[in-house]
Amino acid sequence: MEIEEFRKNGYKLIDWIADYYSGIEKFPVKSQVNPREIYNSIPVEAPADSEDFDEILKDFDDKILKGITHWQQPSFFAYFNANTSFPSILGELLTSAIGAQCMIWDTSPAAAELEEKVCEWIKKASNLPGDWHGVIQDTASTATLCALLMARERHSNFMVNKSGFEAGARYIIYCSTEAHSSIEKDVKIAGFGSDQIRKIAVDDQFAMISQALDQQIQKDLAEDFIPLFVVSAVGTTGSHAIDPVSAIGEICRKHGLFHHVDAAHAGNAAILPEFRWMLDGLELADSYVFNPHKWMFTNFDCSLFYTNDKETLIKTFEILPEYLKTDSGKEVNNYRDWGIQLGRRFRALKLWFVLRSYGLEGIRAKFREHISLTQQFTQQLKDDGRFEILAPVPLNLVCFWFKPVGEVSLENVNELNEKLEHSINKTGKAYITHTKLNGKYTLRVCIGQTNVEKKHVDDLFKLLTEQVEIL
Repeated sequence: MEIEEFRKNGYKLIDWIADYYSGIEKFPVKSQVNPREIYNSIPVEAPADSEDFDEILKDFDDKILKGITHWQQPSFFAYFNANTSFPSILGELLTSAIGAQCMIWDTSPAAAELEEKVCEWIKKASNLPGDWHGVIQDTASTATLCALLMARERHSNFMVNKSGFEAGARYIIYCSTEAHSSIEKDVKIAGFGSDQIRKIAVDDQFAMISQALDQQIQKDLAEDFIPLFVVSAVGTTGSHAIDPVSAIGEICRKHGLFHHVDAAHAGNAAILPEFRWMLDGLELADSYVFNPHKWMFTNFDCSLFYTNDKETLIKTFEILPEYLKTDSGKEVNNYRDWGIQLGRRFRALKLWFVLRSYGLEGIRAKFREHISLTQQFTQQLKDDGRFEILAPVPLNLVCFWFKPVGEVSLENVNELNEKLEHSINKTGKAYITHTKLNGKYTLRVCIGQTNVEKKHVDDLFKLLTEQVEIL
């Protein structure tokens, strides 16, 4: 493709994107295709000769688009959001166009220095500890793994990196029973083994019981285990529960454990002064992560990881072969040493576009609108009388179920709610998901899509009541 052809096709693609967003609500939110339908529609072999761009785009429309679940549809209420926005799309377009591999400062100074600056902007906007240092990782899962490896190396004086685990190493990792599944995956990757996880009980609001953590640590110490690492959750995936960060931090300080705070979704709300209470005690932690690619209108992937010990972070990952040595290394951040990946994308650019295009007050206004819509939806469920709220609603996630009148077994109620979830998603008008809380099949509605409005939430409530009538 020559440059003028690229220019012509680029205009077509921008027009396509604009038309897509103009008409996005005509698509079913959740893809309605059957398994293997897309796969079987694609030729067995790659084309031997070049094909026209218009033909490729037509196949995208005809074959690929029907297999897309439309995360940017305003009636997407599933999981936690993976939002984007027009400024983010344009920033990502430039990132793709430049095609820079930003592993060290020399390979693109602007990438390294803009990353440092936007991390500082967010740190100040969220009132994070002033002496913390930030880096952009791909996901919170990776950030938690980085924190876990830091803890391992700090405790072992970097001997695990050098010599591997000694036989019988008895490190223990702690999280709540509601913590994200990625923690167990990270523990496996880091070489500890899932048997080394202690899942701490939660209270009636699904937050970790700090006293239970303290008791478990003392029990493990008495049995000659080595308590190493605690993950506090600020906004669990299942119910948005907020662990007592300050109390957990005090326990970690008392026993010498590394304390990591996972606020992947809820941490976005820390730019709202009225929600900074969620992070009370963060100054006692060792590291912290949240994802602008969830709620802050910045497309995937963009995860901000902060630590108060960048020296340990760098020493954990630093490898310096001759071909990566530079004269500038002591004056700048070479982010290849701040995480797992050597090769790095210019993730800071799209976040910079978002922060400058919306401004902090614009982002705060959108967040407050989403939280207000969530409270209105919660009240609609309560007023209806047929639904029960199953967890606190501090931000923009509502956990509930349909509870029929009369004596109905838990098994039957669970079956009804599973049927309700599937019936809503099959309409294509909205997309919701579920979890289980205390054995109850719990419907989850997250109201945080970039372009969601009151009419979309009202339509969801209407759809819920319609589907309940035909259960």
